[in-house]
Amino acid sequence: MAVLSIRIIGDPILRTPAARVTDFGPELSKLITDMEETMINVQGAGLAAPQVGIGLQVFTYRIDGFEGHVVNPVLEVGQEQQEDGDVEGCLSVPGLGNFLARSQWARVRGQDRHGNPLEIEGTGMLARCLQHETDHLRGKLYIDRLEGEEKREAMRAIRSAGFNSVTQQTALQRARSLGSSFSRAEQPGAAAFAPTGARRKPRP
Repeated sequence: MAVLSIRIIGDPILRTPAARVTDFGPELSKLITDMEETMINVQGAGLAAPQVGIGLQVFTYRIDGFEGHVVNPVLEVGQEQQEDGDVEGCLSVPGLGNFLARSQWARVRGQDRHGNPLEIEGTGMLARCLQHETDHLRGKLYIDRLEGEEKREAMRAIRSAGFNSVTQQTALQRARSLGSSFSRAEQPGAAAFAPTGARRKPRP
């Protein structure tokens, strides 16, 4: 197992749609294990393969006692929106957090590391996590979903010298805690959410 370097905004892989997984061999299993270890290390609720520089449709999640991974996820969402927009953040965009509306319910159908079908569904923060991680696999960051002044402020912050300082501090912090696992040019990143209720539904 290994803790992986996590890419930050500006890296092209974060804007590139991930490829469908067709090989369910030991390399995929190792990637998932390394992603799970990395996600735990950065105390994230989810981590997508493009965030660790791998352009494959894979993400891991860990929220409210429910944890696992999904390969080749297909997302469904309900029409009802979460009543209050929670602050959503992403360590691929370190130092920022914004209120963002998400669907109250979401479900993903996909496969496990062995190619077996699975299904995960939930509400609240699990639903937010499933939507956030699936966005990563489409080459989309949460800031792309912001609107109006919220989006303008986020983009101004990203362009500011202060944001560059935050990314540098993040790199140094990760380098100190993980040694050579992270370089100064790369940043850790994972979706960060406060866990709430969740339900996992295995698919037969």
